[in-house]
Amino acid sequence: MNVHTVATDKAPAAIGPYSQAIVAGDTIYVSGQIPLDPQTGELVSQDVAVQIEQTLKNMAAVLNAAGSAMDCVVKVEIFLKDMTDFPILNEIYGKHFAGSTPPARQAIEAARLPKDVLVEISCVAVKCEA
Repeated sequence: MNVHTVATDKAPAAIGPYSQAIVAGDTIYVSGQIPLDPQTGELVSQDVAVQIEQTLKNMAAVLNAAGSAMDCVVKVEIFLKDMTDFPILNEIYGKHFAGSTPPARQAIEAARLPKDVLVEISCVAVKCEA
């Protein structure tokens, strides 16, 4: 099986010893994305809605670099700092997966996330036409 790493400057660089994504055959494993601006590496906002939007944009950029797209995501894992933000998450998340079959998903409240962000999202996708 062909396995390779994915790296793009359109999403934040890894902040540790891991890859933005790994492609194994036709499956793409995207590492947890957080709401950092890809150009500056800085947190985009303290507002949870802005953080969720940026995190999903970063995830889409990594997927695109891997030869995939949001429509080809099959599983999503979401970590929220505060589960009371779940309705906001659902509203924004739904816009990014509108018109497609929603992927399987889990959302977990986490005591603390990297760089003290409010959200982190990872996914598994398959290769597809963007």
